[in-house]
Amino acid sequence: MDAAFWLSVAAIVTLLGVSFFFSGSETALTAASRARMHHLAKSGNKRAGLVEKLTIERERLIGAILLGNNVVNILASTLAASVLIQIFGEAGIVYATIAMTAAVVVFSEVLPKTLALMRPDAFAMVVAPAIRMIVFLFAPITGTVQMIVNTILKGFGLDADKASAVSGHEELRGTVDFLHAEGEVFKHDRDMLGGILDLHELEVSDVMVHRTRMLALDADMPTADLVSAVLESPYTRVPLYRERQDNIVGIVHAKDLLRALMKVGGDPEKVNVTKIAFKPWFVPDTTSVQAQLNAFLKRKLHFALVVDEYGEVQGLITLEDILEEIVGDIADEHDTVMQGLTKQADGSYVIDGQLPIRDLNRALDWNLPDEEANTIAGLVIQEAKLIPEQGAQFTFHNLRFKVLRKTHNRITQLRVTPLGPDTVSS
Repeated sequence: MDAAFWLSVAAIVTLLGVSFFFSGSETALTAASRARMHHLAKSGNKRAGLVEKLTIERERLIGAILLGNNVVNILASTLAASVLIQIFGEAGIVYATIAMTAAVVVFSEVLPKTLALMRPDAFAMVVAPAIRMIVFLFAPITGTVQMIVNTILKGFGLDADKASAVSGHEELRGTVDFLHAEGEVFKHDRDMLGGILDLHELEVSDVMVHRTRMLALDADMPTADLVSAVLESPYTRVPLYRERQDNIVGIVHAKDLLRALMKVGGDPEKVNVTKIAFKPWFVPDTTSVQAQLNAFLKRKLHFALVVDEYGEVQGLITLEDILEEIVGDIADEHDTVMQGLTKQADGSYVIDGQLPIRDLNRALDWNLPDEEANTIAGLVIQEAKLIPEQGAQFTFHNLRFKVLRKTHNRITQLRVTPLGPDTVSS
């Protein structure tokens, strides 16, 4: 065996090493955490910044790596066939195919990609400078290849430039759900992060206190009774109305009322409650929760009344209502405790019909839809396509619903029983 033979063997080994580099780089650069790279880049890590720039133009990156990888694999296979033909004759082609397939799969595909997946961020930062040079050198070729590919796709009515990408919110939500399933994120943390991501999708009508559950006092009732009702209320801000409950004329703050009482020696008859009430703030029911949170912070107010397109009061929303969408129920020593949800011995739940679906999903880890209905009673009516009678039962979303109580056209109490995974919904 002459020197040419050994040079060919050395070239094959070298080419397999280059293939190792390309395969590992491809996996590392696509699997590296974009968030971590961005954070490190902002902290001054130049290699992380380079990784971030490379992954922005992912098509050029993958095209260059695949081009380089295919070139070296084909060249290594050709050299291997040439060497083995010299030794075994025509049978060398078969031996070269078997040997190179095994070598490429093990040493140029599985091994480097496994190593890259073990530490993708570190691997990506190590190979980034060399990959940048390769992307630059192969840019004319990869650009031409991409143009040909796009032309072929357009022939089938597909446009790669208009392909929909996963939004940042969806990616974050998917990551959090996955980590929760893996046990790395607790349910409470997942719910909080999900609540933050939901703020821009929700409208104030989704989280407001509906007018049927809203405490409002008649501004024309006897002053002593009005003062007593405000102070006995579990709320610090109480709406005042005249003639009808949706004619809100002011909002009285318990602290302002106490200050007024102190000034008159504690005599409620000397207090003009309507004068110390502040002007109500009305917001459309279609306002996004994120926008309302920003408005609360900007105006330094915690309370707003929600109206529909006709100006009719639909309910109220507070800063606490929005915060509860993130952190869950907030209770203090003055809150009125309302069960609303009681687990029974048989595994079923007795639920107040006005309990919000989002609260149920958060508390019980259910996944009931809340796009069309806000409350559990509303969901039953929506699914049943009618207002059911007391005692009626329905099965959907793998749950059995039974109407326990009904007042006029309102479902006030339900029994909900989770069904087994093999139960067919109807």
